[in-house]
Amino acid sequence: MTKKISSREKEIIIGTVLGDAHIAMLKTAARLEVTHSEKQKEYVLWKHAEFRHLVNAEPRLIKIEDARYGKTYRQWRFATGAADWCTEMHRIFYKDRIKIVPKDIEQLLTSPLSLAVWFMDDGGRRNDSYGLFLNTLSFTLSEHKLLQNCLQNNFSLETRVHWIQDGYRLYIPSKCAKHFCELVYPHLIPPMYYKLSFNPVTTSFARLDRARD
Repeated sequence: MTKKISSREKEIIIGTVLGDAHIAMLKTAARLEVTHSEKQKEYVLWKHAEFRHLVNAEPRLIKIEDARYGKTYRQWRFATGAADWCTEMHRIFYKDRIKIVPKDIEQLLTSPLSLAVWFMDDGGRRNDSYGLFLNTLSFTLSEHKLLQNCLQNNFSLETRVHWIQDGYRLYIPSKCAKHFCELVYPHLIPPMYYKLSFNPVTTSFARLDRARD
């Protein structure tokens, strides 16, 4: 499949690959697979619309049974067709079928749109401060250093690496929250505004459950 991707599509792909998306390598080429929980259906529909000429089917609802806990998880999912552009993305972002942060991430993650999509996928805000975070638990400490340098050099964003129960994640301190929110807000879809600690339109900060800093 020789379809080309636009610069906007590439920026969205970079953000979502850093986030929740998976690139599956098939026999001859790779495809991009997008999956989110049922409550994020509108986000899935937005991605599907952005990738419309790259996909062959509408998003579908998947039910996953967890027999251990007697729970049913509902997810919305779609995939692009297998294509050369996706195979190239797999080469960049995967090693031995494991997702990685490429050493040249600073040349790839340059757009606020990519940053916004990454945040919509994996970001959130603390309730005890205006700090924000990106759940980057699957990446190593050295990969976090690459991301930190990229965010500092490309977006003037200071970050810290925090260890939580299952691994490391990137933390954006309160003093940088306003700048970060101003960067990503124009590219967020409205259902994702709740993740921000500062609203650039109303120029107001989110209410804290308890004060920290």
